[in-house]
Amino acid sequence: MELLGMTTILLLICVLCLLLVTTWRNRKQPPGPIALPLAGNILQMNPKNLRESMKKLSEKYGPVFTIHLGPQKTVVLYGYDVVKEALIDQADAFSGRGNLPVSERLFKGTGIITSNGETWKDFGMGKRSIDERIQEEAYFLVERIRNTHEKPFNPGRFLTHAVSNIICSIVFGDRFDYEDKKFLTLINLMCFSIILFLQLYNFFPTLMDFLPGPHKKMVKNIEEIDKFVLEIIAQHQKTRDPTCPRDFIDAFLNKMDQEKGNGHSEFTVESLSRTTLDLFLAGTGTTSTTLRHGLLILQKYPEIQEKVQKEIDRVIGRDRRPCMADRSQMPYTDAVIHEIQRFIDLVPLNLPHTVIKDTKFRNYFIPKDTVILPLLGPKKFDPGHFLNANGTFKKSDFFMPFSAGKRICAGEGLARMELFIFLTSILQNFTLKSVVHHKDIDITPLISTTVSIPRPYDVSFVPR
Repeated sequence: MELLGMTTILLLICVLCLLLVTTWRNRKQPPGPIALPLAGNILQMNPKNLRESMKKLSEKYGPVFTIHLGPQKTVVLYGYDVVKEALIDQADAFSGRGNLPVSERLFKGTGIITSNGETWKDFGMGKRSIDERIQEEAYFLVERIRNTHEKPFNPGRFLTHAVSNIICSIVFGDRFDYEDKKFLTLINLMCFSIILFLQLYNFFPTLMDFLPGPHKKMVKNIEEIDKFVLEIIAQHQKTRDPTCPRDFIDAFLNKMDQEKGNGHSEFTVESLSRTTLDLFLAGTGTTSTTLRHGLLILQKYPEIQEKVQKEIDRVIGRDRRPCMADRSQMPYTDAVIHEIQRFIDLVPLNLPHTVIKDTKFRNYFIPKDTVILPLLGPKKFDPGHFLNANGTFKKSDFFMPFSAGKRICAGEGLARMELFIFLTSILQNFTLKSVVHHKDIDITPLISTTVSIPRPYDVSFVPR
């Protein structure tokens, strides 16, 4: 009896110590709202505007706070200063990539979005440069727009097709005609990426596997795209010349040959297929949506559009195609493009990071493997954010459309090239004319569950 009593006392002491340690550690961690079992703080947020919900929480708890997205504990960093401090000043600690169940389900841990290693590299693909491929596609886009004969229309589909064709040219070696049935099928299969169920899957992956819904069609679409890509890979394997790679697939297959015998190589046919899909999903929607935002903003501010066109006329003229070499001589255009990206905050909830070790941040303790969600919260549109007093371009620490630090977006270079060449090509040939007065245009982004999208609009492209 005495032994039992002693055991009970020791057990109570252990439980008390455990509670004290847990309370002490939690006291040092970022504050946040009380979370419900399983649901976490999901029910306290507006699913149609999660960024606004996060803004209100930051006003209550400060720029560093804790929320639970379902059962997942997450530390949110709200605002440019705190995001820069974490992802750049303490880059090593915040360099991990957070787990995205939906990406694991779709990509099986391969591809460039989910990779935490060195899978994504510049292979040096063929004789034609990426710059040349974008110039070619910009020409086809301009001619397609010209055939609208100034009739107002929503340019979203045209832009999506053009940007998708850049990925096709890089990955498959050639572009598709805009009316090609295979190409249009591929585009339609990818039109599932901005749906609420993607976020719900990230929050409740096990539960969602058993429930019906659009996420089931999403998986089926991925399988169809995978089949399409595998057929093209098989064709490349038959026709490839290892000494003269035509595209990304040839370069990847060459790398696979070099890695033969390496049992731990990440260069496999499955990884190639998933990386190709990754490039389409990450590279098509984000860039085409940024271009849609850009065209709307330029209608809102005709004086900015006119200044960009004057710089185009001075540096490039009307007789040749814009190229990336022109950008260094066009500081105002460069500033406008940077400001478009900063202002729209395209991926407001960003891709999550993790801390790779126990970390002290702004007097808070953040345990190893904690998920980190960086949010920027941009304000007024002004190209002057990227211009010096003498009109030259200046970099800004507050420019983070591709995230920052060691987990910066792998497709950043390609996106920069596409935005510059497409926008300058359009404005070289056309003046954007809104169907409403420019002062009545609302450029405030609509916040979906994953990206900021522009409000629907029609525009006339008036030849210059």
